[in-house]
Amino acid sequence: MTSAASLPRPSSAVSPKAENMLHANNSICRVENAFARDVVCGLSADVKTLPSRWLYDERGSALFEEITRQDEYYLTRTETSILRERQSDIADFVESGAILIEYGAGAGVKTELVLAGLRDPRGYVPIDIADGFLAETSKRIASRFPSLSVRPIERNFLDVFEVPFDGAGGGRTGFFPGSTMGNLNAIEAKTLLMQMGRHLGDDGRAIIGVDLQKNVDTLLRAYDDSAGVTAAFNLNLLERINTELDGDFCIEQFKHVARWNEIEKAVEMHLVSLCDQRVTLCGRTFHFRTSETIHTESSRKYTAESFERLARSGGWRVAEAWQDADGLFGLFGLIRY
Repeated sequence: MTSAASLPRPSSAVSPKAENMLHANNSICRVENAFARDVVCGLSADVKTLPSRWLYDERGSALFEEITRQDEYYLTRTETSILRERQSDIADFVESGAILIEYGAGAGVKTELVLAGLRDPRGYVPIDIADGFLAETSKRIASRFPSLSVRPIERNFLDVFEVPFDGAGGGRTGFFPGSTMGNLNAIEAKTLLMQMGRHLGDDGRAIIGVDLQKNVDTLLRAYDDSAGVTAAFNLNLLERINTELDGDFCIEQFKHVARWNEIEKAVEMHLVSLCDQRVTLCGRTFHFRTSETIHTESSRKYTAESFERLARSGGWRVAEAWQDADGLFGLFGLIRY
């Protein structure tokens, strides 16, 4: 689970069957409407699924911020404590005068801890698909660090694009905090690592946050808190479909469930149908059997060894590793090889 704009856009590929369905739909479901396209295609599949990035409308984003404050959700506070305690070590890893490039910047709260510890940082480039987050974050960072050149980029971080910044000075360091790496499948993760390599250069460095494998009960509680905030967050996706795509989901007939996938080493979030039912949206009807699910998110968990293998697949090697005392979360400093 991660912040709104940290998530990549899903593939634009549409199956011939789904393409034909979309052409037959009302104008709201035309192919260029990404949300409609993903919902129609995802619910038309044999195993129903929806891309996790659509969890983050305005209410979903607010609910996620509330999730991070729940006792069971250790990820945010643990990573923040690492950034505070190892601030000097992180500054030593990053070159003086460096440009910090953040992928999926979101609110950029953790970024302030990093920037405050760096020696004469030259610039900050937040990359985000949510323009509201991007503008607010850029303004706040520029205000707190007035000597810093802030150049936001409104893009999906898996897109192919260039990162501006010329002139003499330190190198470039990529920053990818949170557990967003775990939301990416192997192909997407490798694509991002290679993209970072192009942006940061042969002498570039990267700092990436990774949620570590641990007791399954601890993991599941983090994604199904006792206050029901994560459940509300997941179910809000159905509310969004009702509002934006003229859907008629009966929210009370679905239940949030968190599951551990041992093969993928991932916590999965699902919305489970509590009865046989039909749902209409975008002029289409979708059938649900009792206990059938909509898979809305996977959060993969790594060991230090499995993450190092992933990093190498994208052209990086682990040079530094910072973890909390309980081994819940890890920040890894990468260099090119």
